[in-house]
Amino acid sequence: MTSVLYDAPGPKAKRRNLLFSVVFFVLLALLLWWIWQTMDDKGQLQWSLWEPFTTSEAWTTYLLPGLVNTLKAAALAMVIALPLGAIFGIARLSDHRWVRVPAGAVVEFFRAIPVLLLMLFANEVYVRSTGIPSDERPLYAVVTGLVLYNASVLAEIVRAGILSLPKGQSEAAFAVGLRKGQTMTSILLPQAVTAMLPAIVSQLVVIVKDTALGGVMLGFTELLNARQTLAANYANVIPSFIMVAVIYIILNFILTSFASWLEGRLRRSKRSTGAVVGADEVEDLNAAEVGGSYGTSASA
Repeated sequence: MTSVLYDAPGPKAKRRNLLFSVVFFVLLALLLWWIWQTMDDKGQLQWSLWEPFTTSEAWTTYLLPGLVNTLKAAALAMVIALPLGAIFGIARLSDHRWVRVPAGAVVEFFRAIPVLLLMLFANEVYVRSTGIPSDERPLYAVVTGLVLYNASVLAEIVRAGILSLPKGQSEAAFAVGLRKGQTMTSILLPQAVTAMLPAIVSQLVVIVKDTALGGVMLGFTELLNARQTLAANYANVIPSFIMVAVIYIILNFILTSFASWLEGRLRRSKRSTGAVVGADEVEDLNAAEVGGSYGTSASA
């Protein structure tokens, strides 16, 4: 069977692909076995190092508070960066130069600066010019850095998603009398959301992971920073890294799974916008059409 995009593999290609798959899984199993043996030789698989994770103290004192702060910073950054990125992305498509040029300058400026530098700069600004308490200042600095950087990246995602649509969509909207603002909100954006969703989700995953930068440089008590305190108390550095990595994997898997479900729902809703007509209605429509055609022939 031949597709438009590729030719279906023949018997020889199928045997070659099967051989490659077997070799890959064998090499993967050997790699996992080597990692296991290395950790065992270094004493990292001793039960005493993993036992703290079976007690409530390690979770309620260290990991869960750090996870809550990670989710809080990530959620605040997402809620602020998403609409801000959409505004700047749309502004970059404006017909007015006085709107398009400043928006482009802001986006390019913050997109070119590392997010860690933005966090450190925001922290210094808050130290010198605001009355934010010292225990809350790292959270404000982390969220500020994440918002400034990720909003600029999301603005480019929004702009690219809108530009990827066929020009006929906007031309048809203008033909029926819609203004550009109405065309953007009613025609272009709803269609571009589905195309932009994978890239937006990838950027949201980056937001979750980049909260760890605040823990390393600003003392923000997020998940990775809490892991450091836990490892110092239980002397289980490698197991604590592995446990935190597993938590991050679960968080990002939940986020991407929700995005995949949402994307599928959006696609299904676009395919099922037509009205459902039953058999009786179809017969009535056919009868009316036949009667209309007879009336036309008689008058002729």
